[in-house]
Amino acid sequence: MKRHTLWLLAAISGPVILTACGGEEAGQQQMNPAAMAVPVNTITVSEERVTGTDTYPGSVVPLQEVELRPQVAGYITNIYVQDGQKVTKGQKLYEIDQSKYRAAYQQSQANLQSARANLARVQKDLERYETLAQKDAIARQQVDYARTDVQTAKSQVAAAEAQVQSVATDLGYSVITAPFSGTIGISQVRVGAQVSPGQPLLNTISSMDPIAVDFDINEQEISRFSGLTQGNQPDSLFTIRLNNGELYPHTGKLLVIDRAIGRRTGTTTVRVQFPNPNAVLVPGMTVTVNVLNQDIGNQLVIPYRAVSEQLGEYFVYVVQGDSVTQQNVQLGTRFGSDIVVREGVKAGDNIVVEGIQKLRQGAKVQVGAPQQAPGAAPQAGGKN
Repeated sequence: MKRHTLWLLAAISGPVILTACGGEEAGQQQMNPAAMAVPVNTITVSEERVTGTDTYPGSVVPLQEVELRPQVAGYITNIYVQDGQKVTKGQKLYEIDQSKYRAAYQQSQANLQSARANLARVQKDLERYETLAQKDAIARQQVDYARTDVQTAKSQVAAAEAQVQSVATDLGYSVITAPFSGTIGISQVRVGAQVSPGQPLLNTISSMDPIAVDFDINEQEISRFSGLTQGNQPDSLFTIRLNNGELYPHTGKLLVIDRAIGRRTGTTTVRVQFPNPNAVLVPGMTVTVNVLNQDIGNQLVIPYRAVSEQLGEYFVYVVQGDSVTQQNVQLGTRFGSDIVVREGVKAGDNIVVEGIQKLRQGAKVQVGAPQQAPGAAPQAGGKN
């Protein structure tokens, strides 16, 4: 009986002793630094030739655009152009019934001739009276009256001349001409329509070549653009891409930066001029404006997936020996899956590209097979 009891106790205590030994071995493995290393993949930072651009949504606007409205009342008697036609400065566009304005002009001319004739008559009377006055052959009062008549007649002539100018202006307004060369839109009236001063809108004329593109920038970028003038802008600084994806063949020049910052938006408008010989750019069209930035030539380029963000700051993990250092970086232009690093790393640094989620400052790492450098697969349109 006693022997049986000893055997039972040995059977029960054996697994407990084994389990304790196993737990001790596991603890030793957890305390092993090699077992704590985070497996990662890295890449070596290298330079690559790139052309960096910043993009902005833009809209095409004419450098000159005018709404054509009548300045006198009447009926439209003639329309001299077709919708969408190119016109030159001074070309006839619309004509308003001229009959009453021509009659008023003729009447004013007749009134002017009458006033001038009356002036000539009273001037001769004054000369005659002054000669008689020298001989004391006429009363001085009569001479004074003659002089007053001359002044009155001169005033009547001046009034008649002003009336001629007024009706001549109205007669001129009855024919509406192009204020500058450009393209006219779709007519809003037809022959026979009655119009009055200011109403209705007849048409709109816009200049087409050159043409402008407007886009908005924030106030932090003003210093970047304000230093640009027509004399020192590099070639290809401003380019645009159409909505169909095509790159517009002509480059632009900065014309002006708007005078103020929007109080609500914190932005201002930049206007860039582009040649438009084939009328590809149409007012109101939306385009993408590309502006060259500082990321031009040989720059450090890394995969964007190697970058982490925390509280608005960007950093990468640089491998140093068997651990990593969290390094803040200043980023530049992004090219597809890659991005330019302006500050924070140097060529030859090994940075982590896979396994970042498990890392922290000073963490131990186990580096796997090196990754392919981003320069081996350049992005179209951004890198050379």
